[in-house]
Amino acid sequence: MELPADLPATVRDARRIEVFTGAGMSADSGLDTFRDATTGLWSNVDAQAMASIDSWSRDPDPMWAWYLWRAAKARAAVPHDGHRAVAAWQDMPGVTVHVTTQNIDDLHEHAGSSDVSHLHGSLFSFRCTICGAPAAEPALPSLGDDPVDRIQPPECRICGNPVRPGVVWFGEALPHADFVAAEESMETCDLVVIVGTSGVVYPAAGLPRIAASRGVPVVEISPDDTDLTPVATWSLRTTAAVGLPRLLR
Repeated sequence: MELPADLPATVRDARRIEVFTGAGMSADSGLDTFRDATTGLWSNVDAQAMASIDSWSRDPDPMWAWYLWRAAKARAAVPHDGHRAVAAWQDMPGVTVHVTTQNIDDLHEHAGSSDVSHLHGSLFSFRCTICGAPAAEPALPSLGDDPVDRIQPPECRICGNPVRPGVVWFGEALPHADFVAAEESMETCDLVVIVGTSGVVYPAAGLPRIAASRGVPVVEISPDDTDLTPVATWSLRTTAAVGLPRLLR
């Protein structure tokens, strides 16, 4: 893959890099996007029904089973060359890299990235539904076994209410500290790299526009055009696993 002629110098000169990632980043590690079927059992699941506090309040058992299965899939996934490239970038002298991800896995951290903001929470930050107390990670199902459609969530050790996954469901506020860190990075960076996101989910999709409005160069890495393509200085039509290592080199 050949880079645009004026891109390498911009990358070399950048000192404060913001990497903004979405589902396409994890897809290269074999993780399905939120709305894709993950197994035969879940092929007819309404994904939005699995991301609603109302659904959880009515019947948490199917949701708990689904999120445990997704957590097990994420635990088994391996960071790809794109994840490793982002982690290696932060180790270059004089360079800081902040990652803002919409993904709920921890592949960036497994690759070695140390400054990561999770806008939509994490599969592995379990907490009480009511009091919010942190909860230990439960035993995850074996991917070698057939998934089950219902599992009762454990009780909170403090108040006895159900433990829930630490992801952001529809209608819930984004994690305040993570969003503020992402905003601050967009306000101070000198290069933005957008990877594998459609740019349609707000308020997350508005963040790269903060940097673009300041005249900061923006690199988009995506196989297809997205809603953020118009703000990109360069759009590389490739995958995360191919485009990020090439950009770093």
